Amino acid sequence: MISIVKDLAAEALFVSSIQPSECPTRKAVEQAVTAMLLLHGSDGCAAEVATEFGDHPEVAVRRMHWVNEELTGVVAPAHALT
Repeated sequence: MISIVKDLAAEALFVSSIQPSECPTRKAVEQAVTAMLLLHGSDGCAAEVATEFGDHPEVAVRRMHWVNEELTGVVAPAHALT
């Protein structure tokens, strides 16, 4: 279940306006994820990610790498819950 939550959070952060150059705080990341999920829903976030990967794959790959780095520690890994 944690991997599903992390996937949803990654898609939501990906479509947010936060940029890596902002060096966002954990709170800013959490707020951006929440705002994008409320605005677009999970399906809408996934659709936006797919569009970006189709239109700008080279940029999308770099952004998704950054997104995953940002979410490390924000969404608890499964083994940390036991």
